[in-house]
Amino acid sequence: MEESNVQPVKSPVTICGDIHGQFHDLAELFRIGGKCPDTNYLFMGDYVDRGYYSVETVTLLVALKVRYRQRITILRGNHESRQITQVYGFYDECLRKYGSANVWKIFTDLFDYFPLTALMTLFPPDWEPFQMTCWLEHPSDLFVLCLLCGSHGSLPDPKQDLDLMTLSSSMCILSLVESEIFCLHGGLSPSIETLDNIRNFDRVQEVPHEGPMCDLLWSDPDDRCGWGISPRGAGYTFGQDISEQFNHTNNLKLIARAHQLVMEGYNWGHDQKVVTIFSAPNYCYRCGNMASILEVDDCKGHTFIQFEPAPRRGEPDVTRRTPDYFL
Repeated sequence: MEESNVQPVKSPVTICGDIHGQFHDLAELFRIGGKCPDTNYLFMGDYVDRGYYSVETVTLLVALKVRYRQRITILRGNHESRQITQVYGFYDECLRKYGSANVWKIFTDLFDYFPLTALMTLFPPDWEPFQMTCWLEHPSDLFVLCLLCGSHGSLPDPKQDLDLMTLSSSMCILSLVESEIFCLHGGLSPSIETLDNIRNFDRVQEVPHEGPMCDLLWSDPDDRCGWGISPRGAGYTFGQDISEQFNHTNNLKLIARAHQLVMEGYNWGHDQKVVTIFSAPNYCYRCGNMASILEVDDCKGHTFIQFEPAPRRGEPDVTRRTPDYFL
């Protein structure tokens, strides 16, 4: 199966953040959110490292993708990387469980093919995307030749539902533009202005140390305006002015992303233009945070569902400090 760097996703769908090898909490997520394929899922990366069950976690998600490829989308996170997994646990777990690095190599080769981002277009429940060709003799005189897909029985209100893009003095295209949610693991990049910039990447490679592909997986929103140097050592921080401009340029309503621990499981930022979703409760078995998932329905509504960790099942106590999150 071949997927785009900006993979289209239809609502309804449930959006999930980091899992980090917490397999029993992933099972709890499916118990609360609904089993796949009964529920459509979009996971935004970081399936491995830090938790004790990275192999089981990523195996389950990939198996679900193979079995129900139209029902689940799995994006790449910054931990779906050869270099990062050699430091934060997945490599060692594969050696311990299989006696060699072969399984690690197979998975990290597979990670190169994961989509980088996803774009969710939210249409009214009884509409499908359509396009209308219009001929304008005068600005006040509109003759529309169109094929409507849906059951409304009337033209949509141009002030609410249509984007008018003039091609010449006599012709224009009107297309239905509804709310769109742009989903990715990390954040924005100073090298990326439009979604087409992302579509043109060659993503089948190890995550670079710098550049736009790196930024998509490593960057974070910030309270300060403009671009800043990230304390993580990769990617950037970006302010509300940056996210608002990106959303405006690309007709987006919201940027949904993961990548950061948030104690309530989700956190709004940038005047609700950006939301962070984190789906690993009690992260690293010691942080005490809630987890959440975001359900987006056909009617453009959204609901956050918070959940606590599943009961511990024999995992060893955390005896040493987990490496700093920002490294």
